[in-house]
Amino acid sequence: MARQFSIGIAGAGIGGLAAAALLAREGHRVTLFDQFDAAGPVGSGLMLQETGLAVLGAMGLREKAEALGSPIARLHGISVDTRRAVLDVRYTALRPGLCGLGIQRSVLFSLLQEAAHAAGARLVPGTRILSAGRAEGTLTDAAGGQHGPYDLVIDALGVRSPLSAAPRKELAYGALWATLPWPEGSPFDRAALEQRYEAARKMAGVMPSGRANPQAPGSLTYFWSIRADQYDAFRAAPLTHWKDAACHLWPETEALLHQITDHEQLTFARYRHRTHRAPVEGRLVHIGDAWHAASPQLGQGANMALLDAYGLAHALHGEARIAAALRRFLKIRAGHVRLYQLMTWAFTPVYQSDGVVTPWLRDRLAAPLLRLWPAPPVLAGLVAGSFGAPLKRMGLEPYR
Repeated sequence: MARQFSIGIAGAGIGGLAAAALLAREGHRVTLFDQFDAAGPVGSGLMLQETGLAVLGAMGLREKAEALGSPIARLHGISVDTRRAVLDVRYTALRPGLCGLGIQRSVLFSLLQEAAHAAGARLVPGTRILSAGRAEGTLTDAAGGQHGPYDLVIDALGVRSPLSAAPRKELAYGALWATLPWPEGSPFDRAALEQRYEAARKMAGVMPSGRANPQAPGSLTYFWSIRADQYDAFRAAPLTHWKDAACHLWPETEALLHQITDHEQLTFARYRHRTHRAPVEGRLVHIGDAWHAASPQLGQGANMALLDAYGLAHALHGEARIAAALRRFLKIRAGHVRLYQLMTWAFTPVYQSDGVVTPWLRDRLAAPLLRLWPAPPVLAGLVAGSFGAPLKRMGLEPYR
């Protein structure tokens, strides 16, 4: 017989909010803790793939997201060294009508927060969770307060979660991000994520990211790769030094760079790659980046968090025992997580590293290989997140 469980969730990010909404809808008693006095998004624009959109569809949020997001039909990157395409992914090579969605993180956050509230989840702000009683199902905050016990505790605190193992590998690179108004007369493709590379050391990208509300102007997210150990020097130097380098790499972005007048407009994100060894520990389960963190080369971060949240709710549905539900959750999600962790680890040095040989080979081999079958549908399936059939494992159907 199905039971209604008491569930404590640490972290009100995308994964935590989605889990709160989905589980509260099932009748579970959900309490969501966030360290900020007012929960809010961290970061800039992101890409939703077929996988994440399918989860939003099951939650009744897909149409709202698509109304504010920007459809992305293609990912296209050019090496400035050879002027050749070194990335060319067309979603329709996998299936007609398939596309990604560029969306502002704040928009997705608001949709999920509203859904969690409407479902009856209880949000406790200003509570920084530092530890968990894995066997007891408790959470302890920074002030020493103890919460629970719960039948289930969910760690959705992200890559720096104090409830999961420290990252084993901090990548050398990260990126500077800014969401900007779409400039009139710009040469950028409103249906494509475009990038420019110099070897693998420099990379700039432009991604359509929809609008903040129906009346707001269209926006794009600009990003620039940077070594983490060079970030302090970037902050200390006049902004014009960076702008000169950015314009040299991609002259067409000059109109975007004019909109950036202060270092504070650029958010720095350090990339990490690691998988927590034990995603389930007693009554504690890790989801999203608290379980599996990776660089954004394949654009899967938010989508993987949404899949984890839906997979957990699916595993709990009709289940009377937490332990059995968590075993089912791992059966649903672990294979897909391992596959994409491996693929992201393999792709990252090709496009963001200090390597010399790998980008040299990329520049000379990628252009002809990208056009040869089966590369187009394989790349489209990889970016769409469909390898490993994650939707089928949860009884979800892709949008048609």
